[in-house]
Amino acid sequence: MAVFWKSWLANEGVKHLCLVIWLSLNVLLFWRTFLQYNRGPEYHYLHQMLGLGLCLSRASASVLNLNCSLILLPMCRTLLAYLRGSQKVPSRRTRRLLDKSRTFHITCGVTICIFSGVHVAAHLVNALNFSVNYSEDFLELNAARCRDEDPRKLLFTTVPGLTGVCMVLVLFLMITASTYAIRVSNYDIFWYTHNLFFVFYMLLMLHVSGGLLKYQTNLDTHPPGCISLNRTSYQNIPLPEYLSEDFRELFPGEFSKPDELTRNTFVKICKEEPRFQANFPQTWLWISGPLCLYCAERLYRCIRSNKPVTIISVISHPSDVMEIRMVKENFKARPGQYIFLHCPSVSALENHPFTLTMCPTETKATFGVHFKIVGDWTERFRDLLLPSSSQDSEILPFIQSRNYPKDDWKPYKLRRLYLIWVCRDIQSFRWFADLLCVLHNKFWQENRPDYVNIQLYLSQTDGIQKIIGEKYQALNSRLFIGRPRWKILFHEIAKCNRGKTVGVFCCGPSSISKTLHKLSNQNNSYGTRFEYNKESFS
Repeated sequence: MAVFWKSWLANEGVKHLCLVIWLSLNVLLFWRTFLQYNRGPEYHYLHQMLGLGLCLSRASASVLNLNCSLILLPMCRTLLAYLRGSQKVPSRRTRRLLDKSRTFHITCGVTICIFSGVHVAAHLVNALNFSVNYSEDFLELNAARCRDEDPRKLLFTTVPGLTGVCMVLVLFLMITASTYAIRVSNYDIFWYTHNLFFVFYMLLMLHVSGGLLKYQTNLDTHPPGCISLNRTSYQNIPLPEYLSEDFRELFPGEFSKPDELTRNTFVKICKEEPRFQANFPQTWLWISGPLCLYCAERLYRCIRSNKPVTIISVISHPSDVMEIRMVKENFKARPGQYIFLHCPSVSALENHPFTLTMCPTETKATFGVHFKIVGDWTERFRDLLLPSSSQDSEILPFIQSRNYPKDDWKPYKLRRLYLIWVCRDIQSFRWFADLLCVLHNKFWQENRPDYVNIQLYLSQTDGIQKIIGEKYQALNSRLFIGRPRWKILFHEIAKCNRGKTVGVFCCGPSSISKTLHKLSNQNNSYGTRFEYNKESFS
């Protein structure tokens, strides 16, 4: 059981702690703002006019401010990469948490969608109440021009209403284009609509500058619920519990019967008319910092990637896999890092991440990537590269650094590697078979045959198949039919690595990811702890 909790804490502990902190901040902001507008004396008359809609609209706005600021931080990839690779973050668990940036980005996005719905619904009720509860006593407080004014005028003739409608439309486009079906079928739609976030934030800045909701500024001279001597309309307000001597002097004989008022009742007298002022917009205080940080990061990426890359070779592999080898001046990278490829001839704004399969060294500046032809971007990229070798194409990659601590690398030294690869057909292995054979032969010559344990699985086949070629004999002996028995594999790996920490790295569909994640958290009798890792690029 001790091993189970250690594995769970290593994989889930920091993540759940951050989730609790995030939830607590959202609940605290919502409840604090709700009480402020429900019981705050400066919002007494506004609350009487709008009711519960005022509290819900402002409380949801506080949650939206928080999440609109946080949602940009996971997209600052260069900053996250720097924190992950520097000694600024000494804990390995915290560094691994940064790989969950995409999940946190989605969580904030879903929260924005939910509370945007609450915010819109509450303001629709507010627009109706502004019209129905129009008061001639509080002309400054009214957003409507007259009683029973069409609430739609508030939506389409005021700055907050019009910008709010536009933000709802932009958010709807971003939400629908972010679904899995759209991203898989047409990534361009997702990419271009998601970049409407800049329009969304500009509208948000204008939205909070309208000043429709106002608070009372002269509470000392006009306490909420006080009695005005010059007006009769305030006398319908229920009297508080205590009656002052000043009030008795002003109205001698007015209340002769003791039953007309409760004894020891106090009524406040208004010294002047209430004055109202629009709230100072606070949204820019929340989002200006993260927005400037993100814009600075995008500018830095653009500057860093302005040098074109020289393509020295393009290799077509089986199963629609292509390999590109490139050279770029002053380009440095390490194994495990990935780069973004941006080709203006294919798409002016799109860029896609690819893991480096060849890194530059001190003696050789060549680096390369492999990518499978799936989707419209890779198809256009292939068509641009293959038809004519004389055609110039500008490719602007920039490194998304994934540095690791340089002076404390020994604790993470690789001692054994288990490579478990599952494909549907035999052709999918061939593009990577040469490299696997080279690795296998290398470790056999160094008398380290168990350093890399390769297991290849064919999930869909009618019979026994082999990778054609005598040089692939080593791989044919490690070829299995069917799907891996993950539970048995974890048991065998735990048995061979008693009392050690095993890192599990998954690159595959969500079904396999969930299975491996679950098995990594389970208990075993060998004292082996599994640390699960999975990073999503987009």
